[in-house]
Amino acid sequence: MLQIRTPYLIFLGEAHDQLAGKTGVGVAQWRPDACVGQMRLPGCKADAGLPDLTLEEAAEKGAKTLLIGTTTRGGRINAEWQKLMIRAIELGMDVASGLHDRIADQPAVAEAAKLHGRAVHDVRHPKDVFPVGTGVKRAGKRVLTVGTDCSIGKMFTGLALERDMQAAGMKATFRATGQTGILIAGSGIPLDAVVADFISGAVEMLCPANDPDHWDVVEGQATVLHPSYAGVTVGLAMGAQPDAMVMVHDPTRRSMRGLGDRPVPGIAETIVAHEAAARITNPVAKVIGISLNTQHMGEAAALREIAETEQRFGLPTIDPARTGCGKVVDVLRAMWRC
Repeated sequence: MLQIRTPYLIFLGEAHDQLAGKTGVGVAQWRPDACVGQMRLPGCKADAGLPDLTLEEAAEKGAKTLLIGTTTRGGRINAEWQKLMIRAIELGMDVASGLHDRIADQPAVAEAAKLHGRAVHDVRHPKDVFPVGTGVKRAGKRVLTVGTDCSIGKMFTGLALERDMQAAGMKATFRATGQTGILIAGSGIPLDAVVADFISGAVEMLCPANDPDHWDVVEGQATVLHPSYAGVTVGLAMGAQPDAMVMVHDPTRRSMRGLGDRPVPGIAETIVAHEAAARITNPVAKVIGISLNTQHMGEAAALREIAETEQRFGLPTIDPARTGCGKVVDVLRAMWRC
């Protein structure tokens, strides 16, 4: 499983806006203690809120990995970036990237890494050999974030759950299954790059047997009801063997991502579908809470939506960004005690 050394120097390059630098900004938001600073080139419009450093200054502050926290057109690594990567390697840093272009395929960068004994991490291209899933019951507890669509807040909910569970004195570890989540956590498996036959086995590797009172918070992907990406979701549900699931939904989203006018399925039918998939390997798996992504709603409307959803489904309902995860954490704590 991929392991990335910290602390990071977040490289934002020439990101033309904040969204283009969302990976680096997300890492800085969730793991500020794992970042020494950011590096921006002329014209960069993104800001992770970290000190601006040169490569040399970052090395002096103990940076272990140059993390490529922005995107480029087509995910390509240009010549100037390659020179900066080589210099970082010479200064003792590894390099990690979620771009489509593989760092390992850039001859000069790969040669420098070999010469100086440094690692290059192409997060979209795992090197592990994964087993097929077994479905054998294993110790420990697992909560999986699931959703009514793609890119709806499953990673954010998982990270917030880990934070609030740890704050409540619980043993909890976020298990990343997507590129950004891996760069935030420093480890994980990019499931969309795993051959279909091995997805459930990869997830079993990602969250193996653990202490009875330990919770793995597993980052969900896509949705069982998405015609394009359901295969990853089903394999993830089977491999995770979740004891609990948290359903993530955006009340303002009308159509499924990438599918034109296909409507987003309702919360009720999505709960039924995910519980059916998860119960193949854990017969007691159930959705125990709902997480609403209300970022496009005003405060009053959002709080009203949260209250109405909780009343309608009889499940604790939160928006991690507005309310925190306390109500869901209370349910998970009670499940462990039982």
